[in-house]
Amino acid sequence: MPRIKKLTPKLLRRMIIEERRKLQETSDPVAAGIEDPAKVSAEEVDADAQAQTLEKDIDHLKVLKVQESKLRKRLREVSSRRRKVSNRIKRKL
Repeated sequence: MPRIKKLTPKLLRRMIIEERRKLQETSDPVAAGIEDPAKVSAEEVDADAQAQTLEKDIDHLKVLKVQESKLRKRLREVSSRRRKVSNRIKRKL
């Protein structure tokens, strides 16, 4: 079983500083050795590709919502049966 560490203010501060340092090292074009930051090329993605991805995410969310409602209904049924059996056992005792 993995050990769980408490998230203390000191540990949180250390994590934030470490992440900030990583971001500055990777995102700073001057630190990466590029003289002119204007020469940095950004990855461009078509808007229709992003729209399709967003559409897929929305569809997936709808499917998950339907699954959640089915599972909640099943949970209510199981809980109801469990209560009935529990009451039956209590009456017999």
